[in-house]
Amino acid sequence: MTAEQLEVYRSILEGPRARAPQVFAVTDDDGRLEGPFNALLVDPRLGGPVQALGTAVRFASSLSDRQREIAILELASRERCDFEWYAHERIGRAIGLGDDELEALETDAECASFSADEVVVRRVVRSLHARRDLDDDTFDEATRALGPPRLADLVVLVGYYQLLSLSLTVWRTPLPDGQGRPWGSEASPREA
Repeated sequence: MTAEQLEVYRSILEGPRARAPQVFAVTDDDGRLEGPFNALLVDPRLGGPVQALGTAVRFASSLSDRQREIAILELASRERCDFEWYAHERIGRAIGLGDDELEALETDAECASFSADEVVVRRVVRSLHARRDLDDDTFDEATRALGPPRLADLVVLVGYYQLLSLSLTVWRTPLPDGQGRPWGSEASPREA
């Protein structure tokens, strides 16, 4: 790796992700980054800022842990993004999402245990995914339920995870060995 690539690599492995509960491996047995992270090393001039945005989305957002993980899993399901579902299902379980809630997110079903604001989070993600916008009623509802800062954080979260989904698709990023692929193809990975 170049010095710039090594700096991004270290920022991923030594930053807040390293201090969070490790519910999935960020590297494989050879130290290669898993998921979208390896592609960030291709051009560290962009990979570094993208990684920093991801850190802010995960660890500095005003969204609650449940709101954040519900949003990520709702989007992963809609994008049919295997890796993000794989990683964030585990994070979701660690922060208390139950089997019925995860199944509802995976299958686009309603779930009685979601709070009113979590239902609004799902509605916002659905609208941003489908329309890339919020109609006035959804915007007003989200502003009342979440407040402008959390709504802004949610919009950034959706954009960030859509960027990761695109990268994971283009590079055909595999899941860690032995993990099932709920939606993805078995296409051969491309080297980042």
